[in-house]
Amino acid sequence: MRSPRHFAVVCRAPQGSLVVRQRPWLPLAERWRFLRWPFFRGIVTLGETMHNGMSALAFSAEVQEKYAKEGGSGPSGEAKAGPVVDPSAKPSKKEGSPLWITMVVAVLVAFAMFAALPHVLTLGLGWLLDSEALAGGRSLTFHAVDGLIKLSIFIGYLALISLMPDIKRTFEYHGAEHKSIHTYEHGQALTVQNAKKHTRLHPRCGTSFLLIVVLVAIVVFALLFPFFPAVHEAVWVNQVVFVLVKLVLLFPIGGIAYEVIKLSGRYPKSKLLFLLVVPGLMTQKITTREPDDAQLEVALASLQASIKAEEDLNAGRPPVYDEEPREFGSFETFVSHLEGVDVPETA
Repeated sequence: MRSPRHFAVVCRAPQGSLVVRQRPWLPLAERWRFLRWPFFRGIVTLGETMHNGMSALAFSAEVQEKYAKEGGSGPSGEAKAGPVVDPSAKPSKKEGSPLWITMVVAVLVAFAMFAALPHVLTLGLGWLLDSEALAGGRSLTFHAVDGLIKLSIFIGYLALISLMPDIKRTFEYHGAEHKSIHTYEHGQALTVQNAKKHTRLHPRCGTSFLLIVVLVAIVVFALLFPFFPAVHEAVWVNQVVFVLVKLVLLFPIGGIAYEVIKLSGRYPKSKLLFLLVVPGLMTQKITTREPDDAQLEVALASLQASIKAEEDLNAGRPPVYDEEPREFGSFETFVSHLEGVDVPETA
């Protein structure tokens, strides 16, 4: 969970305890104010979210690997002193480089699957049907079909990976995240019982964002490409250029999609915005699952850690967070720790 100036990751160790890592967070928009402007902020938020998500996954993998090799003492209701994984609060350059490489590879693979592949398949369909409208890569018909193929690949991909046990469990934690956020936004105490009452669907979800990116891309491509001139006599060269142009246009498209998501949160009663967001909500029926109580505890702990650090900073108090990951035997012990109640520690 990320608050404006803090970032917390909580993992459930195999033995049942909670491993917590808290860090300060300085958004790029705090350093360069123009990144707060509409459309810029969407692109930056997407990049930061990808970075934080992959960083959290890497930390989670380290925790699981540590316990798989060494085992653990299990949930004792106590906070265990000292680092659970790497004691460094900030990743080293050696550790950070592979993360950026992974991000670049992930973006390229996603672009190939959800942009280049639909383009090629639409061209192939035009060739099979001997359709000039589908063969040029610029007509409204082309981008309508391209968009339908793109949506089919996107939904099919999500449905397919949701059958994998590990991904299914990840989607359960995704549901726990949404329920926790709903609890906070409704001004309720961050407890498991309160969180269980809420829906696992949320309008500002990343799934909704990605789906709106696809929908906005269809509209933008359909409006712009009919006016895009051929750059070479060879047809295949023009198509390669068109695909590269689509890659460049993904940045402003992402900015537009972010503004739609932001407006939907600001005006939840708007019927027009609801129509734009509802496809994403339906897609979340795939990307979220009903979490169990233990998963809700993980999401709530992460949210509480971020909120507590933010409240301390707003009140003029230095945020109390551990730069080194700490292990808590239970959710109740972690909550007591945040409230300043002394908890026993063991080496």
